[in-house]
Formats: sequence, structure tokens, C-alpha cells
Amino acid sequence: MVNTGTVSRALHYEPSSLRYTGIVGTGGIGSGKFFQLDSNQTMGREESRSGLLLDVRDYCKQHIILHYMKILLGPGFTVIPVGKVGNDETGNTLFREMEDTGFKMDLVRKVPDLPTLFSFCFQYPDGSGGNMTTENSASADVDPGFIREAAVEIKNLGMSGMILAAPEVPLSSRQTLLETGKENGLFCSASFTTGEIGEVLDRSIISNVDLISINLDEAEAFAGIQPGERDPASSVESAIQVLLSQNEHIMVSVTGGKQGSWCWDGQRINTVPPIETRVVSTAGAGDAFFSGLLCGTSLGLHFFDAQRLATLIAGMSVTSPHTIHHGIDRKSICRFMEGTDQLFPETIINLLKD
Repeated sequence: MVNTGTVSRALHYEPSSLRYTGIVGTGGIGSGKFFQLDSNQTMGREESRSGLLLDVRDYCKQHIILHYMKILLGPGFTVIPVGKVGNDETGNTLFREMEDTGFKMDLVRKVPDLPTLFSFCFQYPDGSGGNMTTENSASADVDPGFIREAAVEIKNLGMSGMILAAPEVPLSSRQTLLETGKENGLFCSASFTTGEIGEVLDRSIISNVDLISINLDEAEAFAGIQPGERDPASSVESAIQVLLSQNEHIMVSVTGGKQGSWCWDGQRINTVPPIETRVVSTAGAGDAFFSGLLCGTSLGLHFFDAQRLATLIAGMSVTSPHTIHHGIDRKSICRFMEGTDQLFPETIINLLKD
């Protein structure tokens, strides 16, 4: 991996101008390989398929989301990841890269007997795809006891802080982080995989989430319907109703790729189309969108304006083959915005320009 992201390119917001001044997050920290299949036909269960091994740098969800937050919010915003990596080449490289980006690394541990989390990502020629992730990794060793070591940092941030609970560490650990964050008045955000949603609902984890960011497949799982059973807007509405049954104050974001995004601010749903651009890879775009929402929220934007900012960051992210677009900063995002056919509110324009 090549480290190309540093805080020198960040926005320099004064902490006093931020609604939230720091975040404590957990989720997977790892890397992976990308394999491009030779056709857009969906891969069959027992099918063998040829393709190309791509020269792509892959990152896991926590790293992607927190990276854009640090780069775009700058030195006045504190980023504290909580996680584990193996004491191997990949883990050491990721640790240095996160440190160089400006993360506070006191709660990222190197585990000698476990490998760093690894994902094998498959990609179709049209840019869509999925991934398979190892379970027996250092990230799987992030237990609730380890999460509780972040209690002092969480208390210090208090009501000026945020929580991020992302997949690829055990669900019980993320639940502990959300509960601790909520007890101390932090703004709590989370995402979940499709396979976790039944357990998330059974445990009432949603009750401690202020903002949930999911994709359309995950929304359908929350709604208890089969993929494609209803039109996307109806599926989103049904998912929101299920989420509201466990937390009447929750804000909801649903991404739908080419269909854009839906956001619920507590009163109504707002839909924003995707930005039309040259798509190199959609991998990491949902995480970039989530990061944009959190950036906008930290800056005190209305949730729908944060959705616009998230659309912008996700739109630029897909122009890179890597799951973190290291070319994204204030100036490049501003140039990208000026080259789109979408109109953006003055609140965003003023934040991005000098």
C-alpha cells in the first residue's frame, strides 16, 4: 500500500466552528485483493469464472469512513479508531498509514498470533461487485472488554463527540460501543450487514443509534422482504417504519447505487440522484457516502444538506479504482462539484471554497 493521504490537505476548521469535534469508531481494519470477472453475468453458486487480478488498494469500512472525515474536517477534528491488526506486513502498513493520516492510534493494537483482516473482492466489468471477508482475523478479536478501554476517550468527548460502529468486528462489541456512547451523550452512528439484521433487531441495538447508514439490500432485509420484491422507494419506506418502531428519533440513510439515495430526517424522506461521472469502481462508495453524512453532521449541516455533501464525496470516490480515493480533499471536491450538472446549496459551496 502507498500512503498518499495526510492531514496537510485537510480543511482547517477551528474546533469552535464544529458541531462535533471528534469521533470514536470501531470496525474492521484490513486490506484485500480485487478480482475482475470477465462478464457482467451474475456469478453462479458452483460456477468457475476467469478474470483479472487487479492492482487495487483495498481498505475496510472503519478505515474508509474515518479517513475522509479526518482529511475533510482537519486537525481540529479528533479521530480515534478502536481495533486490532496482526503484527504482519499488512497490519504494520495499515497502522503507519492511519497514523500518518492523523488518527490517534492508542486504541489500535497489534496482535502477534492473528492475521490482519483480509477481504477478497470480486468486481464485474460494469463496476458492481461484492466481497468475502475472513472471520479468523485480528478484527474478530475486538471483544466488548477491549471496547471498554475507550471509555475515557468517550467520556472526554461527551456531547461534542460521535460514535461510529461499522461491520467486521463482532456485533456484541459494536453494541457495547453504541451503549457507552449513548450513556455519555455522544451522537451514535452505525451500519450493519444484511446477515446481521435479524440479530440487530432482536437485540434492540437500534435504540442506541442516532443515524443508520445502509444500502438498499440491507433496507429490504430490515423491511423483511425479498430483494426486488417491491420498488426501491417502497422498500425504503418499509425499512424506515421498522427502524422507527425501535427508535422514533432515528435518522436513516439508504444508498441505492445508480438509483441514488434516500434520507429520513425524522419528518420526511429526501431523494438525491447520483452524480453522473465516469465510474471506475463502486467499491467503497457506500462508506464514502456514510463518511460524507458524518462530515456534514459534524459541520452542523441539515441532514439533507449533509446528504448532498455525501453524494458529492461518493460520486468522486467511484472515479478511483481504490476503496479510498486519496485524491479527495477540499480543493479536489470543489473542482469536482463545479464540473457536475447538479445544483448544491450555498451552505456546501461556502464550506468547500476558500
